[in-house]
Amino acid sequence: MARTLAQALDERGMSLRAVADGSGGNRQAIADLLAGLSWPDVATVARLAAFIGAGLWPLQSGTDRSGKH
Repeated sequence: MARTLAQALDERGMSLRAVADGSGGNRQAIADLLAGLSWPDVATVARLAAFIGAGLWPLQSGTDRSGKH
């Protein structure tokens, strides 16, 4: 999840501060997630994904980002 988030932020040119402000999260908590130091709860993942417009859960084989098989 951290790799997917980092890639999405890089592709969109978003800073940690912008993501924290836009998602209602804490900048340090997002930095800790990206560094692999913490694991967010489901609500945080949902807010981050909604703000950046990308799925963050790792894909399962045979499943696309929309959850379709």
